[in-house]
Amino acid sequence: MNKNKHLLLSERLLIEQHLNNRMSFKGIGKELSKDPTTIAKEIKNHIYFKRSGAYGRPFNDCINRNSCTSTNICGKQGCRDRMCKFCAATSCTTCCTVYQKEICLHLSKTPYVCNGCSIRRNCTLEKRLYIASDAQKEYEAIRSESRQGIQLTQSDAHRLDNIISPLLRKGQSLHNICINHKDEIMYDERSLYNYVDYGIFSARNIDMPRKVRMSRRKPKKIYKADKACRIGRTYNDFTVFMQSHPCFPIVEMDSVEGTKGGKVLLTLHFTIPQLMLAFIRDANTSQSVIDIIDPLYLELRPDVFCDLFKVLLGDNGSEFSNPSAIEFDKQGNRRTNVFYCDPSAPFQKGAAENNHSLLRRIIPKGKSLDIYTQDDINLMMNHINSYGRNNLGNKTPYEVFSSLYGEAILRKMGVTFIQPDEVTLHPSLLKK
Repeated sequence: MNKNKHLLLSERLLIEQHLNNRMSFKGIGKELSKDPTTIAKEIKNHIYFKRSGAYGRPFNDCINRNSCTSTNICGKQGCRDRMCKFCAATSCTTCCTVYQKEICLHLSKTPYVCNGCSIRRNCTLEKRLYIASDAQKEYEAIRSESRQGIQLTQSDAHRLDNIISPLLRKGQSLHNICINHKDEIMYDERSLYNYVDYGIFSARNIDMPRKVRMSRRKPKKIYKADKACRIGRTYNDFTVFMQSHPCFPIVEMDSVEGTKGGKVLLTLHFTIPQLMLAFIRDANTSQSVIDIIDPLYLELRPDVFCDLFKVLLGDNGSEFSNPSAIEFDKQGNRRTNVFYCDPSAPFQKGAAENNHSLLRRIIPKGKSLDIYTQDDINLMMNHINSYGRNNLGNKTPYEVFSSLYGEAILRKMGVTFIQPDEVTLHPSLLKK
């Protein structure tokens, strides 16, 4: 096998050609003298998303598109006599209360793209394609970016400096700091030595006496995330666990980013009442998640918390890489069970993903979260949780949750009800 070699444009063109001919990863790898996993990673890393319809039909990825009879949901004058499922505009999906995005189930398994799909010409869902020329451009851009400067934002540098520099000046080693603060730092030890060398922090090499005395050597690499945390917590384990405990409520946890390196939201979504909580964090670290779970556990009281959060289902983000600290309190008592979705399978916690679309109506994707406080986030979630849902019988998540667990718990979690006519799902709600 031709290992540790970058793919060339000619090889990417062959991959695209063979995908169109429905050749397996094993067959493509054999022809290119590459491991099949190399082919799979190449395709997954360079998927091109295309919103296109079929012959005579516009793009429409709503799960209810075949039975939908709605008209003029967007309120535009030119759409009065046209059914929404035949409309080429995408604004209908943001206005429709029953819209649910459908993702083709074939995309969750090999080849992960629509190349070579026999029904592609008749499909109105979002297409996922592997295009060799685009993959080559992405590869070249990433290769160029990886060789330029330091991959550290100003806010991250300031955060790390506040943790590391005071301890270095006290005579502590950088290795010891990384061990004691691994859930806050989330960077490799070798990288931190380089940052000190480059003068990124206020502490300098002179503050590390052993580094001044000793010649440079290559330390053992310490990974920020322990891959063993998934053992016994995979999605298959989750499925088996829920078969044994079918009455346990499920809470889906996820992160919502603003700009890279800025503040991040932690969302906790109760799948049955569809109520969502959101907490703002200064950085996307595992310690920031623990710092939210611990106070919530005490605020609700252990017995109530254990009843509400029996199962937590998250993705494979590094912020959830310390499941034991979430599952057990400081006395070692179990308070929840943490499980992980499969990699690249967000549909396994689709309820939270769908609810994020309401959140994005107020805070559009790509907008920085640094200007918001927890009070702003609570206000936003109160409006979202007071918004009626068709699949709840036109009830709101607030009403359904309160009927199941009582309003006293909602008040402890900072959730209040907004009258229907006052609900706002628009950026003007948090206008600064």
